[in-house]
Amino acid sequence: MSKDKVRIAMVGISGRGSGLLGLLLEMEDVEVLGVCDRYPDRLEKAAKQVQDASGVVPLAVSDYRRLLEDKNLDALITPSSWTSHAQICLDGMEAGKYVATEVGGATSIEQCWSLVRTSERTGKPCMLLENCCYGQEEMTVLNMVKKGLFGELIHAEGGYRHDLREEVCQGRENRHYRLENYMHRNGDVYPTHDLGPIAKYLNVNRGNRMLSLTSTASKSRGLNVWAKTNKGADHDLADYPFALGDVVTTVIKCAHGETITLFHDTSLPRPYSRGNLLQGTKGIWMEDKHGIYLEGLSEKAHTWEDISKYYEQYEHPLWKRFHQEGVKGGHGGMDWLVLRAFVESVQKNQQTPVDVYDTAAWMAITCLSEDSVSMGSMPVAIPDFTEGRWIAREPVVKGTYCLEEVCEEYF
Repeated sequence: MSKDKVRIAMVGISGRGSGLLGLLLEMEDVEVLGVCDRYPDRLEKAAKQVQDASGVVPLAVSDYRRLLEDKNLDALITPSSWTSHAQICLDGMEAGKYVATEVGGATSIEQCWSLVRTSERTGKPCMLLENCCYGQEEMTVLNMVKKGLFGELIHAEGGYRHDLREEVCQGRENRHYRLENYMHRNGDVYPTHDLGPIAKYLNVNRGNRMLSLTSTASKSRGLNVWAKTNKGADHDLADYPFALGDVVTTVIKCAHGETITLFHDTSLPRPYSRGNLLQGTKGIWMEDKHGIYLEGLSEKAHTWEDISKYYEQYEHPLWKRFHQEGVKGGHGGMDWLVLRAFVESVQKNQQTPVDVYDTAAWMAITCLSEDSVSMGSMPVAIPDFTEGRWIAREPVVKGTYCLEEVCEEYF
């Protein structure tokens, strides 16, 4: 039975959390019952944001576990710091709530297994809010993949390639967690924007799986140069030995022979890019060129075409509907869609389109890449969090937000 209202609490109200909270408050079928942050000023601001938008005075607490005592609460969303996501989700599921976490990598494989085991035991889904799975171009490509336009898939690439030097080096001033992670960890600390859509193209955890990876990190210089230039040669970050390499490259091998290359590249000057690329036996897509080439369909041999040429015929029906209703939300609309995917799953009491096995597998890349880097780029096995069920999983939950199939009958 569907719920009329989904009652949600949010843990972690930084800039990202405040943005997501604003989107939830625009949804007529959502009621925000509580907010949590350890910083009093952020907590006060969030409580006011809820009250101004809805007239409801939310429970505002510094300890998220108090939110879980509310029997009326349906779901918990956490856009808190990376290293806190897992425990908040574990406690949420133990309390009988649906949980969703903002993106970020895991700190250990044991943590990933705990998420899986707890979700299985409690029956409560755990969804990674990977908004890039719902990007316009990514969903168009997903539709084309499912219709066979790329043929058999062979290779994919993606990355988080973004100049974050100022954000990282201002971490203390802005109370942002990236700085400490960059100081102490060396691996792909933010892999899921690129990996999430790729995993859905390649049917990872449903007929396919990731087997192993190798990761290689370059030296670290970009943050030191930025700090020296902008904070002065005597600032401690100017000569700090940052652990995180400026460019981290991870290569993943899949069960059916496909390869995936991921890049983490945020400490050097560069324009933003997710660097998406997908190659199959019938064609190739490259996001940075906004380009596509499909053998037998493209007008000229060996010549890129603008992918927007194919939108009229192949744009995902979810995005066609989104355009008709009016695109809203951050990051070009994908933030709104990923939140709706979660909210409507809670509403219908069904599995989320990114399930706990996806969440664990995608988050695990961070700690596994750290292991590989630390051992001189040695191969590292990727656990099968489905324990063999990827070969024959339960039926897909069909619907408008499904990422395994394009369910045109729902539009």
